[in-house]
Amino acid sequence: MEQDALMDPAHCAIASLLYKAVFVLHILSGTGSELVKAPSHINGTNGQPLRLPVEYNFNIQEVDIQGSWLVRRAMQSEPELLVTFTNRTSIFDMKMEYANKFSFHPPNASLQINKLDEMEEGEYKIIINIRFPHDPTPVTESKTIKVTVDVPVSTPVVHMTPTSEAVEDRDNVTLFCSVENGTRIQYQWLRDNFPVPASAHHRFSQNHRRLFIAPVRKEDIGNYTCVVRNFISQKKSQPTVLNVFYGPYNLAVKSDHALRTGEVFTVDPEEMVFFHCWADSNPPNSYVWISKANNGTKVITKGPRFEVASYQLAHREDFMCRAYNNVTKKQDETRFTLVFAKLGNGKEKHVHEGTPLSPLAAITVASLLIIMCMLFVLFRKTCHPQRVIKNIYNRPLTEQKKPHLSGHEDATEDFGIYEFIAIPGKSEPTQASSRSLSQLDSVQDLHTTIYDVIRHIPETPSQGLLK
Repeated sequence: MEQDALMDPAHCAIASLLYKAVFVLHILSGTGSELVKAPSHINGTNGQPLRLPVEYNFNIQEVDIQGSWLVRRAMQSEPELLVTFTNRTSIFDMKMEYANKFSFHPPNASLQINKLDEMEEGEYKIIINIRFPHDPTPVTESKTIKVTVDVPVSTPVVHMTPTSEAVEDRDNVTLFCSVENGTRIQYQWLRDNFPVPASAHHRFSQNHRRLFIAPVRKEDIGNYTCVVRNFISQKKSQPTVLNVFYGPYNLAVKSDHALRTGEVFTVDPEEMVFFHCWADSNPPNSYVWISKANNGTKVITKGPRFEVASYQLAHREDFMCRAYNNVTKKQDETRFTLVFAKLGNGKEKHVHEGTPLSPLAAITVASLLIIMCMLFVLFRKTCHPQRVIKNIYNRPLTEQKKPHLSGHEDATEDFGIYEFIAIPGKSEPTQASSRSLSQLDSVQDLHTTIYDVIRHIPETPSQGLLK
């Protein structure tokens, strides 16, 4: 009786519900609330395999599954069956081509596309029926994966219209980027390797495939490249040069020999002076020099260089340089006054013009000063002039010198033969007889020797004189 009660359908239904509830609670408290997980979008590369992964959030050994894969390609309105499968078997659709194009290995529900092509793009849908133990009613789960197939981009080529040079503020330029291969391409324009920003005269098409420059300007000159990329590749075009005719701009007159004050050039009447006229322009300008006198104008010469001779002109004259661009048809002109006045010699002129001495002259003067300083220092170290002067003029007399006689002593003591030797002083040259000085060993004995001569020479001759 107890065994029959256990086999009662009511008891089986209750047990199945309890098992299912426990199983669902286990899933909710575990890895997630989904029984089946799969990505919503996968991007693949043309010619390469692609796997559509499917993961179970339950133990495949405890349940029975039955499922199928379907695909709805971009050109199809209804989905098409690819394969049906169970825990242990799989059956592909009747089309034999699918058996080579796809791979499927149950109980794993993931689908492998062996070789992608653009025709395989579309929505792939998996439907899985899961039957839990003791429950005759299966649970159905479905997931849809969008598959896109990208083709690597080829090297782009830039086409420019017009193909020749454009004139500033007059012509419009269009740059078009063409690519033979590639899917879902993104375009970017660079000028001299820097992105071209959108502006009032820089506009792009919707996908940035075209760049419109209207009108072109001087700043638009440069090398333009087109960069194309998608999810799997990137390529860059060869540079395309955009040349723009412009100008003239910033016209100016300069001279290396004239003193300039504002618009007045002062020139020495004795010198030949050259003027140069230049302006920024493409192509180069043509220049005309014009003289203004007597309420009229006269063309003097053509070209960027103007030569002035004082004897050919008056004391003061007005001139004008005119630059003209033959392509843009634009011109500009600048006026200046030429005055002849004596500026002095070349050095004075350099001073007036604020021009410093030449580097060679400065180096020469500095070198001479250095040499003189070195010679002076060398003389001081080797000759010691202060020590020599001190030894000659400031040396004290020896201690053996007698006190000076006043002249009132006994006259008999003054008889004798005298030889006078002048003692050297600071303001008179040294004088001595050759006989006396030859007996001196050094200058230091000079005063002692003079004293001995005065004292001892009279001793012998004085006896004869007294007789």
